Amino acid sequence: MTTGARLQDLARIESAVWDELQRAARTRGHPWRTAVLATREGELADARFMVLRDVRTAERELLFYTDARSAKVVQAGLAPLATVAMWAADPGWQLRCRVRLSVQTDGLDVSSRWARLRLSPAAQDYLSPLPPGAAVDAPPPLPPRDGRHHFAVLVAQVLSLDWLELHAEGHRRARFDADGARWLQP
Repeated sequence: MTTGARLQDLARIESAVWDELQRAARTRGHPWRTAVLATREGELADARFMVLRDVRTAERELLFYTDARSAKVVQAGLAPLATVAMWAADPGWQLRCRVRLSVQTDGLDVSSRWARLRLSPAAQDYLSPLPPGAAVDAPPPLPPRDGRHHFAVLVAQVLSLDWLELHAEGHRRARFDADGARWLQP
């Protein structure tokens, strides 16, 4: 994470946030790599941890991998507005991203990502004949590596970033969205 002198300028803070998101997507163990995605299921909130796989800064997109049959995919189709939350103890930054979700199940981007992923142990997550959350009597066996995959890319288009810095010298908070950058009361 970015450490050292506290950033004072809103433009530099927003740039540092996107730099950290880029690092998180590339670096195992980065505190923002495992984010919480909160969606809506009817009248209830539904949250789960997801691994940040890629960041497209220019497009303001966060990319996650998922099973195309998962509940979050259905939820994204019914209510695409969601929140992605992240926390890093050092430097004390919390990030809440208001996002619009979309799901990609085919196309060159999905095919190329699957081609890289299918040779890794993580490929089994997308090869099961049963959808995520299906009831089973016992732990299911690992699916065959050459089975039909259900891999999808969950794209979170960032609508706003809510940045909170917890610091001994005083907490600070800012929002970055289509209306610009502004300081908020923490």
